[in-house]
Amino acid sequence: MASWKSRGLRGSMLEEMINITNSKYREKQLALIQKVPTPITPINIDKESKQISLAYFEQKSTVDYIGVVQGIPICFDAKECAGDSFSLNNVHEHQIQFMKEFEEQEGIAFLLIYFKKHDLYYYLTYDTLAGFWKRALEGGRKSFRFEELDLSYQIQIQNGLCIHYLEQLQRDLTDR
Repeated sequence: MASWKSRGLRGSMLEEMINITNSKYREKQLALIQKVPTPITPINIDKESKQISLAYFEQKSTVDYIGVVQGIPICFDAKECAGDSFSLNNVHEHQIQFMKEFEEQEGIAFLLIYFKKHDLYYYLTYDTLAGFWKRALEGGRKSFRFEELDLSYQIQIQNGLCIHYLEQLQRDLTDR
């Protein structure tokens, strides 16, 4: 069981930007996307502030976000990468399985990755992720390098906060 404390605030800025984006999409009636809460079991709760200081995850999570865009079901996970190599250890087998099953139900699954070194937001299609995953299972690299990516899937930032991923979703749909 993973400790809640050990994860810290990793990815919190990325998730906040995604939450802002999803609020804008909802306001404009473009999409309805929800953050999927991960159930936790609190261990230590400060009696005065009523804040949880230690907790454990009850179960494995699937993805960070799920919803619908103009009638198309989508799910995605948000990840950050500090360097040029994204370790596939950042994606768990149960997440890959969920995304595969989601795609089999005619949904669209993807990763939204922030490459800190390049200050670049990226839409990684499920098919590309599955290809990297398969390569690792067959004894190849357990990561993928930034230069392996098709940079035309870069996500544009609008108003300094919104990660406008719907354009890349449309591209993903067109490329299928």
